[in-house]
Amino acid sequence: MLVNATQMLQSAEKGHYAVGAFNTNNLEWTRSILTAAEELQSPIIVQCTAGAAKWQQGFKVVTDILRDLCDYMKITVPVVMHLDHGSYEDCFKAIEAGFTSIMYDGSHEASFEINLERTAEIVKLCHSKGISVEAEVGGIGGTEDGITAKGELADPAQCKAIADLGVDFLACGIGNIHGLYPDDWEGLSFDQLAKIKAEVGDLPLVLHGGTGIPTDQIKKAISMGVSKINVNTDLQVAFAKATRAFVVSGKDLEGKNYDPRKFLKPGFDAIVARTKELMVDFGSDGKGWA
Repeated sequence: MLVNATQMLQSAEKGHYAVGAFNTNNLEWTRSILTAAEELQSPIIVQCTAGAAKWQQGFKVVTDILRDLCDYMKITVPVVMHLDHGSYEDCFKAIEAGFTSIMYDGSHEASFEINLERTAEIVKLCHSKGISVEAEVGGIGGTEDGITAKGELADPAQCKAIADLGVDFLACGIGNIHGLYPDDWEGLSFDQLAKIKAEVGDLPLVLHGGTGIPTDQIKKAISMGVSKINVNTDLQVAFAKATRAFVVSGKDLEGKNYDPRKFLKPGFDAIVARTKELMVDFGSDGKGWA
């Protein structure tokens, strides 16, 4: 069953755990993530950017596939279909396609005032349709859908202004980046996280760029109010490593292992295993209906 993320993340915030948000890259990717969620009885957020939707033939196709998979696999845990880093225009497309949660990323707008104005509009529309809304303050470093940012610390006052619009959860820059972290990365700014949390109260916070952040920092961030953690590159790396090992070992030349179903299975299994590890780290295992 597809749900919005509001109650899910409010429960996580109160329970001091985080819900994993994993990107859908294709059908098998989504199936592996749902498999892990069902086995560990963890709530799950399946994310899709505009770029990923394009590769999968559009937002509507992604939504239909997720609904059909949940039915076919008899998924019993709550699942959210979430637009990740959506532009103003993308938000309306995803809403029309049946997404149950929308991220409007106004951090790249020409001014904070435009971010405020458009966020308020998106919140009003989404809430009228029972859809949850994520907003962002402070650009997240790295590259997402062709937009590259160095990353910045979110302004606590701006976080409060966005929170006051009635968003359901908030992504805030605290030194995190998309993709692989460089060796000289300084780590998360917990001082800034504390200042932001003091301004927004019990509003669930979101940590983008969950790949490669040390577990102790992840758990500390969760204890300070982070209730949703985005992961994508981590699973891509796990998939690539398992697939490469399969080929290097020559197993792809054995029998009918050229069959894509067999060729891709090690990568599928690697995604399931890594997703389960992350769910345990985040503390969401066994919280399917908490």
